[in-house]
Amino acid sequence: MSGLRIPVYQVDAFASRVFSGNPAAVCPLKKWLPDEQMQAIAAENNLAETAFFVPNQDGYDLRWFTPKVEVDLCGHATLASAFIIFHDLAPAAKSVRFETKSGALIVTRDGDLLSLDFPSRPPAECEVFPDLVAALGVQPEAILAARDYLAVYSSEDEVRKLAPNMEMLMQLDRFAVIVTAPGKQVDFVSRFFAPAKGVPEDPVTGSAHCTLIPYWSKRLGKKKLHAQQVSARGGELWCEDRGDRVVISGKAVRFLEGSIYL
Repeated sequence: MSGLRIPVYQVDAFASRVFSGNPAAVCPLKKWLPDEQMQAIAAENNLAETAFFVPNQDGYDLRWFTPKVEVDLCGHATLASAFIIFHDLAPAAKSVRFETKSGALIVTRDGDLLSLDFPSRPPAECEVFPDLVAALGVQPEAILAARDYLAVYSSEDEVRKLAPNMEMLMQLDRFAVIVTAPGKQVDFVSRFFAPAKGVPEDPVTGSAHCTLIPYWSKRLGKKKLHAQQVSARGGELWCEDRGDRVVISGKAVRFLEGSIYL
């Protein structure tokens, strides 16, 4: 043990109460740890994402790790990081700027609602991995792709009832698969599966909405959308299509805080 002590917080993102939304670990750092050490911490935390950030001149540099890999974009752990900054590190701030692998990401707050300004990733027609439909178990109406596959179904009930074969999804040639359909009480619903990245089903996925928002905005002919991710924990998102950017808004709550000793 080196005697290094790192603060760690667990925040339920896209949630207004604990035990819902998507839990993320947040580790503020004074300087970067070795990559393998951050990956080991993420594996030990065993949450969908662990976020690490260090201060820079304009805000913070931010990185995200699943239990298995570093990722290029993560919504809920960005929301969780901003929540800790707003509540613990810079309580007077109204916005925070993160530099990331996906460029500059700005989070603003309006009361308890936090809004992420993220890049838009519209889906397009694609060649489909041969076993994708078999892995999902139910034929979708359409399959498109950006970073992730987007499988579109006709009803919310179909999306809720899906029980994908995770071993088959492990073989996907893209990062993950999003499944979506029109919602009963919201504009659209979704679920997100990335078993090869250590996340069999993600409870609420901000980055998936970089693809969902432009798709549903075009299909429904509206810029502002209300969404729900219908995982077991569930999460609520307020969304806006701004062309080459999207805004993803949600709430967050603190679950725990403590220290990591290395």
